[in-house]
Parts: sequence; structure tokens; C-alpha cells
Amino acid sequence: MKTLQKYLTGQVLAALLLTVAVFTAVLLVGNALREILTLLASSHVSLWLMVRAFLYLIPFVWVFALPMGMLTATLLVFGRFSADQELTAARASGISLLSLSAPVICLSLLCCGVSAYFNMELGPRCRVAYLQLLSDLKSQLMNAQLPEGRFIRDFPGYIFFVEKNRGGELENVMIYRLQNETNVDTTLRALTGRLKPDRANNQLVLDLFDARSVTINEHGNAINDFPVLSLNLSLDAVTNKVLKPKISDMTFGQLRQELHDLESLNLVAATNSTAESRKQLAAMQKQQKDFIEPVRVAMHREIAFSFACFGFTLVGIPLGIRVHRRETNIGMAIALVLVVVYYSFIMLGASLSGKPEYYPHLILWVPNFIFQAVGAVLLWRANKGI
Repeated sequence: MKTLQKYLTGQVLAALLLTVAVFTAVLLVGNALREILTLLASSHVSLWLMVRAFLYLIPFVWVFALPMGMLTATLLVFGRFSADQELTAARASGISLLSLSAPVICLSLLCCGVSAYFNMELGPRCRVAYLQLLSDLKSQLMNAQLPEGRFIRDFPGYIFFVEKNRGGELENVMIYRLQNETNVDTTLRALTGRLKPDRANNQLVLDLFDARSVTINEHGNAINDFPVLSLNLSLDAVTNKVLKPKISDMTFGQLRQELHDLESLNLVAATNSTAESRKQLAAMQKQQKDFIEPVRVAMHREIAFSFACFGFTLVGIPLGIRVHRRETNIGMAIALVLVVVYYSFIMLGASLSGKPEYYPHLILWVPNFIFQAVGAVLLWRANKGI
């Protein structure tokens, strides 16, 4: 039995290395083709810088390539093992499928640990380094814009969030004005805006359109609407600051800190506030939850996705045996279908990250429960020969 276990584990490991290499190459091309190769063709970047960019992307794409490779490897190896009647011979010798697959399942748990490191630490850091390299190549000044999808605390006394930034044209701008670094006394929200650098005075000019401000004070909440509102933001305090990564590119530790900072913001109503003021405060608190939920979703995504290798292995072993085909293309096709099913839940949870009432962070765990439960049942049936 030890010989068979060693043989199967070696075959899975060899197939895993090969499939991870293939998926890594495919994902690298998909991520960098439009950006790096376009700059290279335009003579904006040297070949060495392009190689650096690809190296930065490798740990990030391994986040996706490792689970896909584990699934494909188990499908291929156990499919051949069944097609060559080796499984039948092993069963005739009194060796169960669970005994044969135990080392492979242990290998999948080891891959879960490696995947967790890529998901929660190395992958996001390399992704940020890659984006920073692109930013430097395109000669974008880090402190001359408000990056989208990030909470910006570079300007003392303010927190900025911009949903979209298209060359200075902004959408859905939210600004918190702080007292004592944690208490929010004014929120300002605008549907659109425009950002213009004023390098002569070392500042940014932020024009907001269709803006509404809500100010909390001891006399109640003051609400003001502005067709156009201009803010001048000094860059003196943010010179040479490191660009903060997007929420989707943060490590798990950075996400925990971000969640703590957002939850520590205090929105407190005045004691003599009116019904309208309390209504506005409730709306502001809902907006705060809307901003907190994407951070929580990103944290759960990094943890939940780390268990994909285990679920894929439990499903891949019995499916490979049931298909019992030697052809590689069959195994690859089944793997791609299962990956699409798995990632559909991840994409669903991410798309609902702005709607905390649907608990999108829990949706991210659904594919793990489904794959592990179905895989356990299929593996039990395959072990019994059903």
C-alpha cells in the first residue's frame, strides 16, 4: 500500500507542478498583455522592466493557479489510475480508495496553507508592487490624484473615498471631516467631481457637483446642498507618502487595521436632535456600514479561498474515477467547469459587497461547504464502489 500511496502522491505532485505552470502562464498573459506589452511596443518600457512586472505578478496569479492546478491534477491522475484498471487491482488486493487517497488529501491541506500565505500576504503585496511599477512607468505622481476604491487619510482631518477616478473625473465621492482623528462631525457626498492639480501652489483643486453635506453639532444636524463646491487640498503634508493599496489588494493584516479604523469612527447624534436629524444620522450610519462591508468581504475572501485546494481535491478524486478517461482534455474541461462554478460564488459575494443586508461575506464560504460536502459524499460512494 505504501508503494501505491507513494506512486499516486508523486503522480499528483508532478501533475500539480505542470498544471500550475500552465495556468500561471495563461493568467500572466491575461493580466499583463494589455498593460506591459502595450508599453513595450510603444518603447515606454525596457525588456528588463517587463520581466520585473511579470515576476511581481507570479505570486498574485498563484492565488488562482494553485487551486486550479490541484483540481486538474487529481482529475488527471485518478482518471488514468481508473482507466488503466490499477484501481481495480488495488481493490482486489484489499486496499481501499480512502487509504490510497489519504496522502493526496494531506497534500491538499498543505496546499491550503501555501494558498493562505499567497492569499493573505505575498499575493497582495506583489500585486501592489506590480501596480506601483506600472504607476511609475506611466509617470503618475502618487500624490497628484485621489486613487479610486481606497480610503485616503493623507490629508489631516479628512478621510476621502472615490468610487471611480477616470483621469481626474470622479464618481461617488465621500468625504468625512474628523475631530480628534476619530469623531466625524461632517460628511460630504457628491455624485460626481473633478480633480485638478495646482502645482504652482502645491495643492489639489477638488470640484464637487451635486454635493450634500451633513454637519453634526450640539444644536442638531445641519444639511446643505451645493450644486458646485470647490475644495483646495494642500499637498505639503503628503509629499513622498507611499500610495495606499486598494481594498482588494490589501494583505489580511492591512484589512484588519482598515476594518478597525472604519469601525472606530463615531457618528453620534446631538441630544436635542430633530426627527430629520436622526433620519440623516441613520443614513450616515448606513453609509458607514456600506463602506465597512467591502473590507469584511475582502477579509473573508482571502480566508475562504485558501480552502479551495481541499474542496477541489475531495471533488476531483471521485470525479476522476467516475470519468476514468486517459485524455488530458477531458480532465481539463471538467476542471474548468468546476472552477467556473466555484468562482461564480466568489464573484457574487464581491458584487454584493456594497449591500451588507445580504451578508455577502458569508456567501464566499458557500462554495467551500458545497464542494467539501459533495466531495466527501462522492468519495465515500467511490470507496464503496457505488
